[in-house]
Amino acid sequence: MNFEEKLNRGFELLQDKDIDHSLDIARELQKENPESHEAHYLEALIMQQLNQLDMSLKSIEKAMELGEGNAAYHNLRGNIHMQKEDLEDAEKDFDKAIEIADSNSAHRNKVMLMLMTDRGQEAIPYLIGRIKADPQDAENWILMGDMIKRGGQADKARTYYEQALKIDPDNEYAQRQLEEE
Repeated sequence: MNFEEKLNRGFELLQDKDIDHSLDIARELQKENPESHEAHYLEALIMQQLNQLDMSLKSIEKAMELGEGNAAYHNLRGNIHMQKEDLEDAEKDFDKAIEIADSNSAHRNKVMLMLMTDRGQEAIPYLIGRIKADPQDAENWILMGDMIKRGGQADKARTYYEQALKIDPDNEYAQRQLEEE
């Protein structure tokens, strides 16, 4: 297998929750090509899965050093900062990911950060703006449904989950939310 095939295999194994083999591949790729930012990114994702946040942060910062200007890397680092409750740094990274590539997941993470920092009144119009900007992003509809459901309006939330399922009929999370009622 060439480098790209091994890297793809590492991501597949991570998705399949085969953490040990995925980590073996990430470290093997780092040895083969020490300048590979992708191998460090894979390791950062693995360490985040293992809740090894300091190691994940170290790996993503190495990936960023080797491969600058990557929105996914800023989004992941922001996510790690958010988990560590370094909320100011998290917001800077989400904003950078949005600036670089208008990252949908960074926008969603920014909404989550707004909720965590008691800026819910800011989060709702922001998310409505995201839904208007990209009405085919099922995850935005789900996030809005979750926010409304937490606000005590389960019936209204249901319409958001239903819309998400129109876009992504196989979305298990949205299906479960509708079944819970």
